[in-house]
Amino acid sequence: MKLVNIPQFGPMMRFCDADVYWSLHVININGRISRCKLAEVVGVGEGSMRKILEYLRSWELVDINQTGVSINDAGLEFLDTIPIRVVDVDIPEYVRGSIAQGILVMGKYSKITNGAHQRDIGIRAGAVGCTTFIVKDDRIIMAPDWDMDVKDPAAADKIRKAAEPKEGDVIIIGSAEDKPSAARAAVKAGLDMI
Repeated sequence: MKLVNIPQFGPMMRFCDADVYWSLHVININGRISRCKLAEVVGVGEGSMRKILEYLRSWELVDINQTGVSINDAGLEFLDTIPIRVVDVDIPEYVRGSIAQGILVMGKYSKITNGAHQRDIGIRAGAVGCTTFIVKDDRIIMAPDWDMDVKDPAAADKIRKAAEPKEGDVIIIGSAEDKPSAARAAVKAGLDMI
C-alpha cells in the first residue's frame, strides 16, 4: 500500500510510508504530542516530521495547533480502514534484535511464501529483520512451516494472547536495536502485503 508519492526529482525524502503510518499511530495512542517528541518516537528528523505532518494535515487526518498534534475523527477512520493493527508480542527467542515491534495484518496469509521477503524488507528498512507468523487451520505457523503449536506451545500462546489473530491473519515482528527501526520494519513489511 502506498501512502505517499515519492517525487522523482528534487530533494530526497528521508521517510517512507511506514513512517507516515507509524506517526499517525503514535499520535493516536498519545492523544496530543509535540512535533519534536513525535519525530523522536518515530525516528525521523524534524524536517521529515514537518513534511509528514503536512501530508497528514492536507489529508485532514490530524489537527495541529500550539499545544501539539492530535488525531481527528477522519484520522481514526483512516486507521480503521488499513488492515493493520499494532501488537506487542514478547517472544525474544524468535527475533534477532534486542527490541521488537509486532503488527497484525488481517487476512493476508496467502501473500506469505516463506517469510524471506518480509525479512528482507525489514533489513532494507534498517532493522535486523522480520519474523513472520501466519494463522492457518487454527494453528500458529512461523513461515514457512514451523508449527508453533507443536514445537513451542508457550510461544504460540503468547502470540494468541497478544495479537488475538484470526484465521488467515499474519503477525510480523520487526526486530532491531532501537524501537523506531523495529516499528518501521514491521509496518513496511505489512504495508507491502496490502
